[in-house]
Amino acid sequence: MGRVTARHKVVRIDLDGDVSRAIDTVAGEEPLEIRVNGETFTVTMRTPGADVDLAHGLLRAEGVIRSRDDVVSARFCSDLDTLNVLNLDVPGGSVARAATGTRNLASLGGCGLCGTTAVEAVEEVVASRPPDMVWAAENVAGALDELRSRQTVFAKTGGVHGAGLAPADSNGAPSPSSLAIVREDIGRHNAVDKVLGAALVGDVTTAGALLVVSSRASFEIVQKAAVSQVAVLACVSAPSTLAIEAADRLGVTLVAFARDRRLSVYTHTHRIPH
Repeated sequence: MGRVTARHKVVRIDLDGDVSRAIDTVAGEEPLEIRVNGETFTVTMRTPGADVDLAHGLLRAEGVIRSRDDVVSARFCSDLDTLNVLNLDVPGGSVARAATGTRNLASLGGCGLCGTTAVEAVEEVVASRPPDMVWAAENVAGALDELRSRQTVFAKTGGVHGAGLAPADSNGAPSPSSLAIVREDIGRHNAVDKVLGAALVGDVTTAGALLVVSSRASFEIVQKAAVSQVAVLACVSAPSTLAIEAADRLGVTLVAFARDRRLSVYTHTHRIPH
């Protein structure tokens, strides 16, 4: 397994000033091959770390597993020079579900696949709509502020995305407390998979939860939120048309441009009183 960060020499050129040399801290990026029952499922570029969480989150989003009990074991292939190949043993019946799920959407979703077809494929995997949990706008903004404060790798490198999960409390009410899980990765979708995978492995309830992400709101992130029954997805940057369509049909409250204490709520606005 590679490093989360690395130090590199850099020449800094100021067109109105001097040229200087320095040492920069940069974000790590390496491929991770995820195998299911010994067969390659996908290869993703990621920041090393929390790889088991990432794999669980991805497999849940793609409809391969529904709970942590579906995975018998998760082991790195230690006979290789690097720990960049992770094999998960999953009962055959669980793997079969991927054939009618969204296994190929990660590679096709941004490359011309029909939007309606993509959303319909996700609908086949989503067990049920998120509960109608109400989240105060102040709590959404506060969660995003906390996410920024806890992005330690971003603070060093400026090169990774972050995601955080605020679950509903034990009584089913939204919690104003701190984020239960925060993860970072060079890929925004990987950061989300790591958070939702950690919730799955750690038995943290995602139904009705608030998911905050330091990126734009894309279809694939809405997909992952919907499969985990996240009630509110808040992203700091712009939404795409397909993200809005998917969130509307899948029952997710989509918040975008969530920064500077401003929120733009695009779907299912009843969950955020205004």
